[in-house]
Amino acid sequence: MDRTDWDRRYAEKELIWSAEPNRFLLEELSDLPPGKAIDLAAGEGRNAIWLAQRGWRVTAVDYSNVGLEKGRQIASKLGVKLEWVEADLLEYDLGRQSYDLVLLFYLQLPWAWMSNVLRRAADAVAPGGTLVLVGHDLANLEDGHGGPKDAAVLYTHEQVAGELGALSIVEATRRERPVDLEDGSVATALDCLVRATAPERP
Repeated sequence: MDRTDWDRRYAEKELIWSAEPNRFLLEELSDLPPGKAIDLAAGEGRNAIWLAQRGWRVTAVDYSNVGLEKGRQIASKLGVKLEWVEADLLEYDLGRQSYDLVLLFYLQLPWAWMSNVLRRAADAVAPGGTLVLVGHDLANLEDGHGGPKDAAVLYTHEQVAGELGALSIVEATRRERPVDLEDGSVATALDCLVRATAPERP
């Protein structure tokens, strides 16, 4: 989906995603002390807002202005301050060793583009900082529920971990995620989760 498609999708309903932060964000980062964070492909900002509420200095980046504007409105109602940046991640300058936390949640790009973003995201993690990626796993195409139906934008934790350079891999795995369906049943989605840290300063 391109920028126009995402703008249209975000405009179709009040919230595409839940207002609550992603479950893996809660599991992985609830105990991490706040610092400077960047949320790449932030969408409507639910994860970025949750971090800001807990004292993080957050930059939320997405190329859909419609999604970002919805995030701004939610943050304003909650009295939460963070920076909102409309940008294409293939072009956005992340800097080097700039953030204590880098998030990439459900960024699904063709692998040549995705690997480029991953390498730059890894370079943007400050010494002692953390990178967390969650995405639709390649196996979800055949064995899971929902997510993109194009294998070209899916990946595995092995692929992701291989692009993170000098970061130390804390966890790289496939996770099951329950999905509540309209008929009351529960399906299972398969996600890729990678958590990595940058070496501390000598």
